Amino acid sequence: MSNLEAFFKEWREAVESEDSASSKPPLLLSAAVYFASSFFLDLPRTYPTDAIARCLDFVNPMCFDYHGSWDTSVTGEHALLYDKTSNISTSYGIPSWIEAGVPPKKLVMGIPFYGKSWELKHPKNHGIGAPANGVGPGNNGIMLYSDIVKYNDEHYAHVVYDGDTVSEYSYSGTDWIGYDGTVEKKVEYAKTQNLGGYFFWALGYDMNWTLSGIASNTWERMH
Repeated sequence: MSNLEAFFKEWREAVESEDSASSKPPLLLSAAVYFASSFFLDLPRTYPTDAIARCLDFVNPMCFDYHGSWDTSVTGEHALLYDKTSNISTSYGIPSWIEAGVPPKKLVMGIPFYGKSWELKHPKNHGIGAPANGVGPGNNGIMLYSDIVKYNDEHYAHVVYDGDTVSEYSYSGTDWIGYDGTVEKKVEYAKTQNLGGYFFWALGYDMNWTLSGIASNTWERMH
């Protein structure tokens, strides 16, 4: 992280030098970062937030991949907004950046346009955290949002919105898919936190601009 701090400083100096020499508008500097300002799931380390606040125009916390194929024992929402059982949530990650000194306007919150799937152990036990045998449909348990919509239609899947976590999942037989069909609430959260904006990973995964349109309309409505 000390090397990252030095790199950000050198990068900013180079941009300012190029701007002065060319008389062109300065390049924007940004970085995709962990959902929280500190890593706490493996080797503990903390981002150089002072350098980020000074040197970067904005950072993109990747608020997704909280759960996945590395733990197939239970189902999980990989981009939930709230989690009462742990700090692995967007509502923990975003404030951690602000508390560490990064201005809210320099934070651009990540929203995924893909989901994670599991194979349920018992079809009738299908909530978040339900016992699972392994990954479900998709590429190693990963499904694009557009494919999830098609899958739900073709398999007459039950779709459930979970207000406690602000997430959505569907299930059909032993197939269980957790995904982010709740972008309105996510964008509202970003707005109330006075963030600089939101980003998608990735725009091409949407279904006929459905989620991106909802997000845009919500952001504009809250101006």
